[in-house]
Amino acid sequence: MRLSIGSGFLAGALGMAAASLVAPAAHAADFYAGKTITFIIGSDAAGGYDVYARAIARHLPNFIPGHPNIVPQNMPGAGSAKAAAFLYRLAPKDGTSIGALFPGVIIDPLLQKKAAGQYDATKFIYLGTADSDARICATGPKSKVTTFKEAMTEKTVVGATQGGGSTSDYAFMIKNSTGAQLNVVNGYAGSATILVAIERGEADGICGIDWSSFKTQRPQWLADKTAHVILQAATKPDAELDGLNVPHVQDFVKNDLDKQAVSLVISQQAFSRPYVAPPGVPAEQTKILRDAFTAVLHDPQFLADAKNARLSINPGSGDEVQQAVTKLYAASGDVVQRARELIASPAEQR
Repeated sequence: MRLSIGSGFLAGALGMAAASLVAPAAHAADFYAGKTITFIIGSDAAGGYDVYARAIARHLPNFIPGHPNIVPQNMPGAGSAKAAAFLYRLAPKDGTSIGALFPGVIIDPLLQKKAAGQYDATKFIYLGTADSDARICATGPKSKVTTFKEAMTEKTVVGATQGGGSTSDYAFMIKNSTGAQLNVVNGYAGSATILVAIERGEADGICGIDWSSFKTQRPQWLADKTAHVILQAATKPDAELDGLNVPHVQDFVKNDLDKQAVSLVISQQAFSRPYVAPPGVPAEQTKILRDAFTAVLHDPQFLADAKNARLSINPGSGDEVQQAVTKLYAASGDVVQRARELIASPAEQR
């Protein structure tokens, strides 16, 4: 017996199928309407990471369907590990919490024992990076040390945050891999307070600050030529710093294993300004957020604002950052162990 399916039934079935395909997209587009996204910034106010994140936050609602409010919230502590742990463990997993983290906090579970267990960096959802930047060592107007060769033989007081922050990790990495006479003083809240200490003559300089941040926070030092950029650390030499004849850290590292370990540490700079969402955010919201970050970081209006604020923008997509983090965690054990030793303070080595 042949069953006859009426045209009305068939039309209804096709309509239901079409609706099922459209519904997720409509839901995703409507999700953020009337909502607020909390943008956790893992640094103190007025530092480079804060400046970047707030600049992005001003433009981000324009590229998210529903135009949610974006509320920046500073959560400094332990080189942004406090913010990372909050995002990983406590923040809502629905796409209404995102974060700006130091790249060091992404590599720390690999290199820092104290970071182990607080979060799994490979499970964050990476939304993109605003920059791939060089990091520098610089001395201030009151320092007698004006070149890295002088720092190799003369005591040079370097201000730093607590271990886990780039100003601490890089200062010890440079000291331990090159033999430079750096006296690293930990305990500063962030780069802004270290730069004030340099102005006061409490410290000679700073290591591990992003070149773009230094230019943003102390442009007058560079204009007056009263500061001295004495070293660069980058995944590839920075053209602007090369033009200023700033040597690369690898020029002073002699041991092959140390060279590999230094390369591992500075590989994080491929994502110098990373933005993340907690693990578990649904795929629809993930796509919206990734697309929005990509759009902002290529938006002419944002780029004009960034230029006025002296912000360096060399963006990477969320997928690119995710792949870079996966590759980072595939490094060989002996290189990882040596990298751990290089960035450790004397207290951590005991």
